[in-house]
Amino acid sequence: MTRTLSVRNPRTGEDDARIEALDSAEVAAAAAALRAAQPAWQALGAERRCQALQQWIDGLVASPGDVLSALSADTGRYLVAQAELFALPGMVARWTEAAPRLLDETGRRASSNPGFSVRDSWSPYPLVGVISPWNFPLLLSMIDALPALAAGCAVMVKPSEVTPRFVEPLMESIARVPELAAVFRYVQGDGITGAALIENVDAIAFTGSVRTGRKVAEACAARFIPAFLELGGKDPAIVLPSANPADAARVVLRASVQATGQACQSLERVYVHDALHDEFVEALVGAANAVELSYPDVHKGHLGPLIFEQQGEIISGHLADAVEKGARVLTGGEIETHGGGRWIRPTVLVDVDHSMQVMQDETFGPVIPVMRYHTIDEAVTLANETRYGLSAAVFGDVEECDAVARRLNAGAVGINDGAVTAEVNDATHDAFGLSGMGVSRMGDSGLSRYLRRRAVLVRETPARTLDDLREENAQLAG
Repeated sequence: MTRTLSVRNPRTGEDDARIEALDSAEVAAAAAALRAAQPAWQALGAERRCQALQQWIDGLVASPGDVLSALSADTGRYLVAQAELFALPGMVARWTEAAPRLLDETGRRASSNPGFSVRDSWSPYPLVGVISPWNFPLLLSMIDALPALAAGCAVMVKPSEVTPRFVEPLMESIARVPELAAVFRYVQGDGITGAALIENVDAIAFTGSVRTGRKVAEACAARFIPAFLELGGKDPAIVLPSANPADAARVVLRASVQATGQACQSLERVYVHDALHDEFVEALVGAANAVELSYPDVHKGHLGPLIFEQQGEIISGHLADAVEKGARVLTGGEIETHGGGRWIRPTVLVDVDHSMQVMQDETFGPVIPVMRYHTIDEAVTLANETRYGLSAAVFGDVEECDAVARRLNAGAVGINDGAVTAEVNDATHDAFGLSGMGVSRMGDSGLSRYLRRRAVLVRETPARTLDDLREENAQLAG
């Protein structure tokens, strides 16, 4: 039975859109159609598939208006929405270069077992399911879908019901390339729809919370299908004594509050050496106070609204807990209401410690807790005292930073920059702790994880016969 879901506008707070949530039978029918079209898509070969992707992207970038407007309405921001859309040509170009190389089946190599040679052969998962979140609704669906399509898979995407407006104009753009439209579809709905998707695909790429990620992993395990999970983070930054405190403060601010802090790779904990602490905080507070809300004009200011209304409650809870335990708020600190939307200015906290939620749990907002440390060993220990391990940042002399980076339990470490995994996605890295599970979406593995490896074993010398197994052929020991 079809259900209608209301969609809230993050800038006005009003429910001004609706979507029809697909039920289990509708998801199954869509999956069957995609499966039926997948063999022809795979048979095109990597180069022809990438040409179809390029044709689609060229058309989308040439006329982005409808998708961009809808995406901006979904998230309440324009510049970041624009960045999401215009990142796609580079992603397609990357996989156009990599796919033929990664899918090459022409070479053979000698086996360590005499008499055999080996040829690699690849079989894509016929239908990949992508479940994407609300914070970067277009980009984080495409980062998984595009390499799967280049690999020869069909793809079904279930985007967040919080930010679904972009889907209709996007599907209209995909429909202009029939070969692609046959194997690439978005299905609208909520958790019920997502659960139905898992029941009908051969592999899952999921981006979202740890809580939901556990459910996805359990459902995939029950079906014996792979789950590639990109989950939360509580990314630390360490400012070494060799850093320029004012420069580090400016970068930390950007890496903490861009997209209003609604990014898993945002810096959420900052550890500053005693010798630099006061100067760093002074510079950070000055820069934070200069940040402007993007209100009332979506084309002005720095920070958009909180996309998901309930996120404001989480942020408020973290701040209240910190203040109750002795933290001081130097900037921001309040959820504001403007035009019906929920907003928060960059919030700098000091006198924090690891008893506070704001230092332990993912805040997912523009909140910057700053903590002193005395020795490098102490800083590393504090940075590693977390359930997460997505990414991190270190500021200072490059060689000193590199030495610290090698000690951090994080999948990627930026040196003299933060939150850079969103920009550099061709470097393979794993998630530590609760930040993820399964093969990385970064680097070449972002495509190869959608391929099942088949070994073709070629006998180069005469094959053995039953006579070779006669007991008389045994060599007696001694």
